Amino acid sequence: MKRIIPFYILLFLFTGSVSGCQKDLPKPETKPKIIAIDQSSHLQADIVPVYNQNLREIPSLFVQHKTNGNQVLVECIVNGVSFRESDHSKQKIGKMIVWVDGKRNTEVTSAAFIIKDLRPGGHKIKLEVVKLTNEPYGLTKEFMVNIHR
Repeated sequence: MKRIIPFYILLFLFTGSVSGCQKDLPKPETKPKIIAIDQSSHLQADIVPVYNQNLREIPSLFVQHKTNGNQVLVECIVNGVSFRESDHSKQKIGKMIVWVDGKRNTEVTSAAFIIKDLRPGGHKIKLEVVKLTNEPYGLTKEFMVNIHR
C-alpha cells in the first residue's frame, strides 16, 4: 500500500504537467497591418487597382478554359468592355467572336460560355472581342484544346 501512494502522486504530477503544457500554445497573430499609401508617391504607377470604374481604362482580356467530353468550358475576364447593350456605365460595349480551327463558329455576349460538339482531336480556338459593328478592339486570345475520344 505504501508503494501505491507514491505511484499515484507521480501519476497525478505527470498528468498535470502534460495537460498543463497544452494550454501554452501561442496565439496566432490576427491583427491586420494597414499601410497608408501616399497619393503623391513616385510609386503610384506601380499600383494597379483590382476594380476600376474609370471610363478610360485600358481594355484587357484574360481567358481560362477546360475541356469536358466534346465541349470546352470558357471563362473570360474582360476589363474595359461591357457585353450588355443596356450598360451605359461604360463607353465600350462589345461582343466576342469565337473561331474554331480558323472558321468563325459563333458570337457570344457573355463572359462565360460553352463551345459544344467538337470532334475528337486538336483544335485551335480564337476569341476576339469586337465592337457591336464588328470593329476589333484589339483583344484576342488563342489557345489549343485536345478532345479525347
